[in-house]
Amino acid sequence: MVKIRVKDLFVRYGDKEALKGISLSVPAHEIITIIGPAGSGKTSFLKALNRTLPRNATTSGRIEIDDVDIESFRDVSNLRRRIGMVAPLPVGLPMSIFDNVAFAPRMGGMTDKTEIGLIVERCLKQAALWDEVKDRLDDLGTKLSGGQQQRLTIARALSHQPEILCLDEFSIAVDPVTTMRIEDVLKQLQQHITIVLVTNLVQQARRLAHNTAFFLQGELIEVGPTHEVFGRNPKDKRTFQYTQGQFG
Repeated sequence: MVKIRVKDLFVRYGDKEALKGISLSVPAHEIITIIGPAGSGKTSFLKALNRTLPRNATTSGRIEIDDVDIESFRDVSNLRRRIGMVAPLPVGLPMSIFDNVAFAPRMGGMTDKTEIGLIVERCLKQAALWDEVKDRLDDLGTKLSGGQQQRLTIARALSHQPEILCLDEFSIAVDPVTTMRIEDVLKQLQQHITIVLVTNLVQQARRLAHNTAFFLQGELIEVGPTHEVFGRNPKDKRTFQYTQGQFG
């Protein structure tokens, strides 16, 4: 079953084309990684998925979630509840750990304290953070370590039960041990949701992804099974050059 289908997507910022006719499909309950050098359009692609592009951006093409055009969502907040986003350098909101995760349910109108508490516990457990913070939920989220804040941000993104989770270089500022722990979290999550992960860590893509897409200067050079994209004979020689570190 295809969860995300993108057809001929263009994104422009004034005269600059950030994405040039991107077309790809992502099956449900899989992890796809998007790789490519800086400026290749990876972040613009994620923002196009849940319509968080800046006001000066113009788009054309079509993005479907479960065969429904995302432009048909009159209330964009409903779309963003279905497609969670974790930024490149996520930090906790300046409030308690509990309130960080409870923020979205409360903004959605939930008032039952017991229900909110269950959501907070569930999300922190899904993000492999519960055991570390369950006795100090009133502490400031901003006081957590970098890796803990990243997992807190994942927990916050999970609080509205998204069907798709987009992560933009989520492990760029944490140590390798913490990165591996977060990767374990993603492997568990993909049993229930679809994950789109932008990463510049080649080994991370190898470890996590069913499929990998290589972007270069706004174009989709190729997309396919990760072992083929990172193999010795990908479809395009530029893919091989990038994965071998010849540029980037």
